Amino acid sequence: MPATAPLIVPARTALLIMDVQPAIVAMRDAQDVAGLMPRLQTLRTRARAAGIMVIYVVVSFRPGHPEIGDANPMFSQAKSQGRLVDEDVHPAIAPGPDEVVVRKRRVSAFSGSDLGVILRAHAINHLVLTGIATSGVVLSTVREAADLDYRITVVEDCCLDGDPEVHRVLTRAVFPRQAQVVTAAEFADALAA
Repeated sequence: MPATAPLIVPARTALLIMDVQPAIVAMRDAQDVAGLMPRLQTLRTRARAAGIMVIYVVVSFRPGHPEIGDANPMFSQAKSQGRLVDEDVHPAIAPGPDEVVVRKRRVSAFSGSDLGVILRAHAINHLVLTGIATSGVVLSTVREAADLDYRITVVEDCCLDGDPEVHRVLTRAVFPRQAQVVTAAEFADALAA
């Protein structure tokens, strides 16, 4: 794992809270979710206080799922079960009145969404990533954001995966190649500095 540089939060930073929505939260262990929500709420409060843009990302489809083809194994089940239609952010982490909710149609926060347009409009060049699941939206967004030349920070204890070992491998061995991986407390300390 590469050496970790001190975390510096630049002015052009956005906090992304990804796939924290009712249908996805319902698929996770209740105890894990109960631990995640207060950390996300605290991180969001500190980001807002520091003037950092908070963006929520949800995977959501139109009624009938016209965006999902039969060849898509990941989303075909959601289509057959009628899930992920008109999804919104989980009420425990509901956006403020002026905060942006991005609706995506695939795993990465960039795929099938207007996230890139919003980031460019606000001259954002540093993304702080959180969400469910580490092996889904977080991994896909890290990869795409790196290819788009964003500076990336992953807040490991504000991400959740159904498999703790997969979460550990991603946050300890995979993400550090393209992102700085920190805890919520470390991020809060950087905001206070």
